[in-house]
Amino acid sequence: MKLGIMQGRLVPPEPGRFQSFPRQHWREEFALAAAAGLETIEWIYDAYGEDVNPLGTDVGLNAMQALSASHGVAVESVCADWFMDFPLLRAHDDEALHRWQRLRWLMERCAKLSINRIIVPFVDASAIETPADMEQLVAGIRTVTDVIDQLNIEIHLETSLAPEPFAWLLSRIGHPRVKVNYDSGNSASLGFKPAEEFAKYGSHVGSVHIKDRRLGGGTVPLGEGDTDFSGLFAALRAVNYRRDFILQVARGLEGEELAWARENTKKARILISQLQTTR
Repeated sequence: MKLGIMQGRLVPPEPGRFQSFPRQHWREEFALAAAAGLETIEWIYDAYGEDVNPLGTDVGLNAMQALSASHGVAVESVCADWFMDFPLLRAHDDEALHRWQRLRWLMERCAKLSINRIIVPFVDASAIETPADMEQLVAGIRTVTDVIDQLNIEIHLETSLAPEPFAWLLSRIGHPRVKVNYDSGNSASLGFKPAEEFAKYGSHVGSVHIKDRRLGGGTVPLGEGDTDFSGLFAALRAVNYRRDFILQVARGLEGEELAWARENTKKARILISQLQTTR
């Protein structure tokens, strides 16, 4: 079980952006992650940074691989925020085709670096809102299952769906490599209970974002929101979760990112230690 961090949290934020690809500072993050005691970085692929993101070129992939080896910090997951700006849902035929082709391309790029999962967000402007949206997503996933199988890569869905419709969607997709990205803060903000969520789809959870939010509100420092971490880790223990955790916590003071990451790493290690507790 590796503990990692969302890209961009180890360096000052890009102007006017809370979460984005750090165009000028991505190289620095490998050393900073190691200094914070972290083992992995969840890479961001978004529209803001796509023209300079090293995922897009073989030279860039080689640079990422070298930095990863040098600092002992892996990149094994990508958060595909590009699909927040260009949602896979409610797009016209040509637009939809282009966007699903971009996901195919991104999977192929990730495979070159042995990145084994892509988190695709379906929240905010890209949220799944209707049964028609669900059917469109099911149909779209079926157009890329050949690449999923060929590359042995996983697609993790981050959604704002309630437990029952999310479970129904997963059953309709019916592919073992399409899993759930569980965001602890988002679930708390929406008022969902871990026990109820995991009762519906716990066996499909493939990755976890550690975050704290208040009910109906935004992200706050760990321990200051309404996330039921005890309930969450009891549910994770019940399904024998042994995969990665990614810190996506509230930002601290600008310029003190490393110290803030170290503090949150310690808190997260305490939470994760609950998985080693005998039931």
